[in-house]
Amino acid sequence: MPQSPSSKTITPQKSLRTIDIVSLIVGTILGAGIFRVPSMVAGQLNSESAILIAWLLGGLISVIGALCYAELATAYPSVGGEYHFLQKAYGQKLAFLYGWARSIVIVTGSLGILGITLGDYMSNIISLGKYSSSIWAVMVVIALSFLNAVGIKEGKTAQNILTIFEVLGVAAIIVTGFLVDGSSHQVVSQHLVPTDFGAASLAIVFVLLTYGGWNEAAYVSAEAVDQRRGILKALLMGIGLVTLLYVLVNLALLHAFGVEKMGQSSAIASDLFDLAYGHQSAILFSSIVVLSCLNSINATIIFGSRSSFALGQDWKMFSWIGEWHPSGTPRKAIFIQCLIAIILILGASLERESFKALVEFTAPVFWFFILLIGISVFILRKKNPTHGIPCPVPFYPVLPIIFVLTVAWLLWSSIAYSGWGALYGVACLAVGAVLLLLETKKNF
Repeated sequence: MPQSPSSKTITPQKSLRTIDIVSLIVGTILGAGIFRVPSMVAGQLNSESAILIAWLLGGLISVIGALCYAELATAYPSVGGEYHFLQKAYGQKLAFLYGWARSIVIVTGSLGILGITLGDYMSNIISLGKYSSSIWAVMVVIALSFLNAVGIKEGKTAQNILTIFEVLGVAAIIVTGFLVDGSSHQVVSQHLVPTDFGAASLAIVFVLLTYGGWNEAAYVSAEAVDQRRGILKALLMGIGLVTLLYVLVNLALLHAFGVEKMGQSSAIASDLFDLAYGHQSAILFSSIVVLSCLNSINATIIFGSRSSFALGQDWKMFSWIGEWHPSGTPRKAIFIQCLIAIILILGASLERESFKALVEFTAPVFWFFILLIGISVFILRKKNPTHGIPCPVPFYPVLPIIFVLTVAWLLWSSIAYSGWGALYGVACLAVGAVLLLLETKKNF
């Protein structure tokens, strides 16, 4: 059973300005995916207009989801974020399973994915041997975890600086794409075949996955200086900036390569730098990706530790991580999150395709709980019809329905992609269910 109210007096403070939250959102969304996914989308679609519509549609759907989250985050502000929403809508037991899954699978798996991606590109600059990618991943996760444990001021300062450099890196891709002479692709692009519904659907899945991460803003709702509308403004500004950058990146790549060549590339952004600056540009491009991953890892550490802290606040078996340090951070939660991420990285390094293994491990569980959170908008409206909602989602119930259907589609797609690999995440949930049973029996 949940533990009784704690005597601890140190609680999260309102220390994050809207611009700080925007930086966290941009840092989480704007990961390494934009350097790879545009070619995957182009490979499914048959025209420049279809590609641009897909990326704009991804931004629009993300805004719809953000409006749903803004309602929840402003009506029920909590450092627990999604964990807190689930608790309000479904009760403590389901919320426990999500908090467990997030701590063991979702956040730590994301840190592993980002860390290994960083390690792959950092190894192009400085190789550390056979397991170079994993070594770099472990070192970076440890370093940024310690930085954030020092204090929220240090963590958010690093985030703001990294976001500026990451946006500049994406801007470099945009400028390079428009500077390249793209006249050579005009003839071959005429031979593209029409796009069928299945290909278009797959393209949208790729796009939406690249927009993923904005939902993490819910975890700093209790730390927002502007409690009433800060989260909503940050979400709209963050997603708006990312959408603009994504569309400009695709316009630049289409200018440089055209649809057909773009769809045939396995590393489109790297190919762009090779075309513009020659093979010696590999280090420059790798540096841009490394900065992008650093930014996303730092944001994920900040967001992820908040949900672990909330779990520790509510359940006796995890009470030791439910402490808020005077530095303005859940220090113990950061350290345990770091340890689990390291274990996942080292375990994934034994797989042939460590990146793919971690995606299969995390994606189905993540989208399952996001689906439940989307449905919770309807449940909480029914439970608390008179509850003050500073930012109610407009056009209710149409927009929440669109969000729920979209997430259900992404859940199905992730299961289809992961196949039997999804069972790893399910096994972790089963372990959480056993722990929940033991905790419940112990208190009766």
